[in-house]
Amino acid sequence: DAIKWQIGRGALEALGLGIELRKTDIAVRCNYATLEKGVIKDRRAGRIPTEKSRKLTEGLQKKIKKIENAEVIFAPGMEHRFAVVLRFPAPLEKGAADIMDTDPQKEGKPPVKVTPMCPQAEKAAKIIEKLIRAVTEIIKNQAAANFILLRGFSQAPDIPHFEDVYGLKSLAIATYPMYRGLAKLIGMDAPAVTGGVKEEIDFLKQNYKKYDFFFLHIKKVDSYGEDGNFKEKTAEIERFDHILPGILALEPEVLIITGDHSTPSLLKGHSWHPVPVLLSSAYVFGGLCNSFSERECTKGELGIFPTVNIMPLALANALRLKKFGA
Repeated sequence: DAIKWQIGRGALEALGLGIELRKTDIAVRCNYATLEKGVIKDRRAGRIPTEKSRKLTEGLQKKIKKIENAEVIFAPGMEHRFAVVLRFPAPLEKGAADIMDTDPQKEGKPPVKVTPMCPQAEKAAKIIEKLIRAVTEIIKNQAAANFILLRGFSQAPDIPHFEDVYGLKSLAIATYPMYRGLAKLIGMDAPAVTGGVKEEIDFLKQNYKKYDFFFLHIKKVDSYGEDGNFKEKTAEIERFDHILPGILALEPEVLIITGDHSTPSLLKGHSWHPVPVLLSSAYVFGGLCNSFSERECTKGELGIFPTVNIMPLALANALRLKKFGA
C-alpha cells in the first residue's frame, strides 16, 4: 500500500546498490544532468554509458568524503543514475529527510532550490546545498554530465516483510538497482543480475525450484516510454512475447503480467492511466479479451481495481488463501 507505506526512492536506490541503511542515514537518488545557462537541457545527461557514470561517481567519492558532521557515501548506478547517502553520527529524528526534490521534472527549467519542508530537515538541507556545490565544481567541465539532480530524499523505512505477510519465500530478478532495493526492503532475496531479458529468464530457470514467488522486472519498456520511443517500447514488449513460452514451460500455478505504472510514449513520462493486468491460472474464467492491451483489458473480468488487491487474487488462484472466518 503506497499510501500507508510511503518509501522514498533514495532508500530504494541505495538498498539496491548494496548500501545497508541505518537510522543515522538519509538516502537520495541522483541523476547526472546537463545544465546550460542556468536551465536543465537534459535531465539524464543523454543517458551516459554506465561505465562513464561509474568513473564519475567513483571520482566524486575520492574527493568528497565528509560535509560538516555527515559522512558522504556515493554509490554508482546504471546509466545516469547514482545514489548518495549522508551518514550522521547519531540517529535522526522523523522528518529529517523531508526535503523537496531538486529535479524540475522537465527540460528547459532551472533546478529546484533545495528546500526543507519542516524544521527537522533544515540541517540536512544545508548539507545538501554544499554537496551540490562541491559536485558541480568537480564536474562542471564535463560535456554532458555537468550537473546533478536529486530526488527521493528518505530515511530507512520500517515495513513488514513479504514472507511474514504472505508466507511465500521470494526471489526478485531485476537488473536495475532501485527495484532490487524495493525487493530487499520487504525481505526478498535480490542478487545482482546483469544483462537483458534473456539473462533474467535464465536466472529464473536456474532458481525456480528454490522459491515460491518470483518478481521479474523488465526495465526497458519504461525507459523507452520516457524517451518517447514508441517503436522500441513496442519492440521490447514483443521481445518478451518470444521469451514468454520459456516461463510458461515452468508451469507456474499463477502467472501475472502487469506494470507498476503507465509510461505513455506520447507523454514521455509516468501517467495516471490504469495498467493492464493479465492473471493466468487453472481457475480463471477468461475468454473476454482477444489480446493483452490497455483497451482490451477494460473488457476483462478483473475490472479496474486497487493494486493492493493483486496479491490476494494471486494467492486465491494458487489455492493458498484461507477461507474467511474458517
